[in-house]
Amino acid sequence: MIDTPNAAPGKPAGTAIRTVLPDTDAPRRGGPGAPRQTRLRALDGLRLLAALMVAAYHYGGRGGDVTTAWGTSPEFQFPTLHSLFAYGCLGVQVFFVISGFVICMSGWGRSLRSFFASRASRLLPAYWVAVVVVTAVFALPAVSYEAVSPSDGLLNLTLLQEPLGADRVLGVDWTLWVEIRFYALFALCVVLPGANRRRIVLFCACWTLAAALGQAADEPLLDLVLMPQYAPFFIGGIGLYLVHRDRRDVYAWGIVAVSWLIGQHAAVQDLWRPPTPDAFANRSSFGIILIVTAGFALVAAIALGWLRRADWRWLTVAGALTYPFYLVHEHLGWVVIETLHQDLGVPSYATFLTTVAAMLVLAWLLNRYVENTLTPRLRTALSKPR
Repeated sequence: MIDTPNAAPGKPAGTAIRTVLPDTDAPRRGGPGAPRQTRLRALDGLRLLAALMVAAYHYGGRGGDVTTAWGTSPEFQFPTLHSLFAYGCLGVQVFFVISGFVICMSGWGRSLRSFFASRASRLLPAYWVAVVVVTAVFALPAVSYEAVSPSDGLLNLTLLQEPLGADRVLGVDWTLWVEIRFYALFALCVVLPGANRRRIVLFCACWTLAAALGQAADEPLLDLVLMPQYAPFFIGGIGLYLVHRDRRDVYAWGIVAVSWLIGQHAAVQDLWRPPTPDAFANRSSFGIILIVTAGFALVAAIALGWLRRADWRWLTVAGALTYPFYLVHEHLGWVVIETLHQDLGVPSYATFLTTVAAMLVLAWLLNRYVENTLTPRLRTALSKPR
């Protein structure tokens, strides 16, 4: 959900995303068989933007536990913006489109061992540290929130707490469970037999049809495996990577179009509610469709090279901060909000911005001292043949 290809061994995780297309299945632009190199720093920037959308939702676009941090509902803290912040949860759908693009890009030409090593080393180091840090902070007597039980906390280190029914340490880790299921499907159906355009097109078509049938069957196991509410976003991202390889690929554009049509409907079904005075905020179907469309359109613009000029180095840093920021921002953000707003009397908007800044600093520390140190070592260890 939240993915970027790993840097080459020995390079920091913040290294700019580059793609070098192999001779086989090469795009027709630039001549047959001619590899091309592209920096996708704009994709890094979009990832951070999606993470900030989710943070806005968690801090000011919903009720629940964050109300304890503010002392009152965010509806009263942000009387004008809380309705806009409520749309921030759609940053998750944007993440999934980006993830489909990036996983197809990083899985192309890789062995199953290399793909597994890449994904595990990308997800686990920062996640493990985030689980430990949040658990430790919530265990402090001065913190208003309770830590999960020791048993549940240990289980959280496996990333399998969702299917096993344990309490979550990180509120956002449900999206990681969605990502893991996507990785498994892509690995078994594409990476294991060997990625090529034909196989990927078939994978997208079969998953789209199977997800629709699974939703119609209303069978929990099919829903668990096929994820009909999220599948179109991953599939759409995969289609956009095929567009990135060859913008004249009609099948790729068809995958993107069908995925967008299904995805906007799935998002509206999941997130729209009839307007009621008791609701925290009422998202309109038009607003949901607009944000989903914008997510697809921005990734499409990157795929087509229209944002090639957005080649600023700070976007690489933004991309490197996205995953650790996403992990820690919600629960630790509650603690910072309560300290600033209730204990120190900092105004709401200043508290909001300061909390985001503090979580970005923490994300930088996690990237600098955890990811850049442990990710290449774990990837190397997992990649060694046995």
